[in-house]
Amino acid sequence: MRIFKRLLRIALYLFLAGILFVGGAIGVAYWLLAPRLPSVAVLRDYHMQVPLRVLSSDGRLIASFGETRRIPVRIADVPARLKNAVLSAEDADFYSHPGIDWHGIARAGIHVIVSGGDKGSGGSTITQQVARNFFLSPEKLYSRKLTEMFIALRMENELTKDQILELYLNKMFLGHRAYGVAAAASYYYGKTLDQLTVAQCATLASTFQLPSLVNPLNSPKRMIGRRDWVLGQMLSNRFITQAEYEEAIKEPNDAFPHEQQIEVDAPYLAEMVRQQTLEKLGNDALTEGYVVHTTVPSESQAAANDALRGRLSAYDRRHGYRGPEGHEELPGGAGPEDFDRVLAGYTPVAGMMPAIVTATGAKEATVYLNAKESATISLESITWARPYVNEGRAGAAPTRVDAVLKRGDVVRLIRSEKDDISEDAKATDTAATTTEAKPESNKGPWRLTQIPAVQAALVSIDPEDGAVRALVGGFSFARSKFNRAVMAARQPGSSFKPYLYSAAFERGFTPASIVNDAPVAFPDPSRPDGVWTPANDDNKFSGPMRLREALVQSKNLVSVRLLDAIGVRYTRDYATRFGFTPDALPQNLSLALGTASVSPMSMARGYAVFANGGYLVTPYFISRIDDRDGNPVYVANPERACADCQERLLNPTPPGPPTQPSTALIPAKPAAASSAGGVGTGDAVLPADAHDNASQAPKLAPHVIDVRNDYLVTSLMQDVVKRGTGSAAKALGRDDIAGKTGSTNDHRDAWFVGFNGDVSTAVWVGFDDFSSLGRGEFGAKAALPIWMDYMGAVLANKPSHTLAMPPGIATVQIDPGSGLPSPGGMNEIMKVEDVDRLREQAQQKQQEEQQDHAYDIF
Repeated sequence: MRIFKRLLRIALYLFLAGILFVGGAIGVAYWLLAPRLPSVAVLRDYHMQVPLRVLSSDGRLIASFGETRRIPVRIADVPARLKNAVLSAEDADFYSHPGIDWHGIARAGIHVIVSGGDKGSGGSTITQQVARNFFLSPEKLYSRKLTEMFIALRMENELTKDQILELYLNKMFLGHRAYGVAAAASYYYGKTLDQLTVAQCATLASTFQLPSLVNPLNSPKRMIGRRDWVLGQMLSNRFITQAEYEEAIKEPNDAFPHEQQIEVDAPYLAEMVRQQTLEKLGNDALTEGYVVHTTVPSESQAAANDALRGRLSAYDRRHGYRGPEGHEELPGGAGPEDFDRVLAGYTPVAGMMPAIVTATGAKEATVYLNAKESATISLESITWARPYVNEGRAGAAPTRVDAVLKRGDVVRLIRSEKDDISEDAKATDTAATTTEAKPESNKGPWRLTQIPAVQAALVSIDPEDGAVRALVGGFSFARSKFNRAVMAARQPGSSFKPYLYSAAFERGFTPASIVNDAPVAFPDPSRPDGVWTPANDDNKFSGPMRLREALVQSKNLVSVRLLDAIGVRYTRDYATRFGFTPDALPQNLSLALGTASVSPMSMARGYAVFANGGYLVTPYFISRIDDRDGNPVYVANPERACADCQERLLNPTPPGPPTQPSTALIPAKPAAASSAGGVGTGDAVLPADAHDNASQAPKLAPHVIDVRNDYLVTSLMQDVVKRGTGSAAKALGRDDIAGKTGSTNDHRDAWFVGFNGDVSTAVWVGFDDFSSLGRGEFGAKAALPIWMDYMGAVLANKPSHTLAMPPGIATVQIDPGSGLPSPGGMNEIMKVEDVDRLREQAQQKQQEEQQDHAYDIF
């Protein structure tokens, strides 16, 4: 008995000594490590990496940029069933322990002793996991584990349990680039946290330990086992009832990838926003949860997409079928698995779905899209598919389906909204950009189509302040990231003539001035024959004609003579008033034919001067940038036309060139491919202070042309729409639109640029390699329909808005043959001082004629 007591006393002493030793060792370790321990106070305001989000002006998602998926959530917004699932899976005693689990540490210590130093087992609490994920490396070292414990204790001392759990639920990686429970719920289930079932909560809780291996997509069977274990823990901890457990255990694994739903299809704009946001905010722009509000309304952007894609497809059908995208020799017994293997290399493009022909005959073909759907293509639906020869010629219409489609051909199909869409009808079949646009019962049949080889761009801006209202840089961003809306340098053809006419009106010409439309030759040493002989598009000549009629009919020879009369140097200088840089303008008479190098953005900007009364606005597309808490860090304060603003009325400035050369529309070199695979924003890259919000007072855009000059040119362009090359636009039924077509040599470029008081829109169509669009593909045929479809949509139900006649403009009767005032003649408008001058000329001419008549009598 005495021996036993002695042994017991020794054991007690050893135990106490051990405790003292361990305590002393821990104290020494803390004394050594404490200076190097990070401050946990930073966790109070810790900002998780959150992607940059780009929104339309009406708050719909355009794009999200960032390497991680994360949706920060407050602990108060996490449902109890999800918190309980995580606690059951990871740390059931979280709310009762001091930050470390002594029992777990003891078990881990025994394991190390028994296993001879193996560090594979540990006893980390949620607090320790937070400490490790925020401050430490994942390597397994005793010193790291000890540091983790000390940090955990500090965290428990300085943070509440809910704060620690909130950090944990938002920080942890849960597979497939999803960080935090909200992002994981969105990706795996397409749900918010409050919509998750008990089983789904248990599934998310199961991914915390091995997220890359054990998640509902990579290892569904293993995940089911882990989920059921978590449900069992929830039941044993009385977080759920037996009935809830039995119901959850039966629930199947219904997870599948839910990519963030893009609500507005504007990838070219999104890339411009990404680059400019990086310029403004630095590299943190992609990780600090900024939200960029653009100036683009979702409906306007959708209208631009539909117009451009639909009409490009219509152009493509006019020029014939180029054949299948690919071909695969299919064995006789080929089935869905074989078809899916072939189609795996093709992706949908603008609603055009890849499909493979599985059977074909004289009257119809069977085409496989996916395991759930096949389609029948009839002969009637492919009458447009004449064999492509070149852009100017196509073969005969097919008389058999199997002459067009062969078994194994990989083709494109698209839903048509009507059964009887003809080649020349509006291409509404390509307007839909997704296959989920309408319920299945309301969709038309599948039709054969092809991805257009031709390209186009559309830019629409608000003439008042330059806000971009729609921007499309090509048919498909996925296939070509080159942004033609801002980076293409193309010749505008006759759409440049309004700038020339504006310059001429400043030099004393009027809409009634007579210029001869007749052949002309100029010396040109660069040509083999040493002579430049410009011509009209139709090679016809109308003789002497008024400038109004010359622009309406787009007479090239009149423009050349007009430029020769007012001077190339003067005209180039004058054109810079519209935002063009001198190096974009040729220094010869070819400028009259539109041989400048311009982008659709610069043309929309230039025409905005005519739309707003003579003021040069600078295009911009970011209206506001908010931080993650919704506080604005940048608010645009653009220069405005503001013709009726008190500041402008009190301090009127005479029209003239901008006081400083504009840098907003200088074409930039394409940037190197970024992490997002983008390209430079070209002439839409703004100066750093172009739209600064330092002042709340309105910034006034420079006054660059006389409002009377503006009114005259606009009047001519309204006639272009009423009875000239743009007369097709009369179908819009509006009296306030003005514009000009443009075409270049060999039909390499087709343009229509036009406006009313609300919007200025430029459309360009052409090939990237400068190939010809084909015979007859003028601006009125290739570009104007896109402009009409877009403008018809954005101006629908809006009142007429055009420039009012300003003071200093008079209506006068003129002789159409001479352009001089003549009582009883036709009406024309011009500046008052020009009326007086021309009346003097008319009187002088009348006196000369009377003298000549007197001499004849004598």
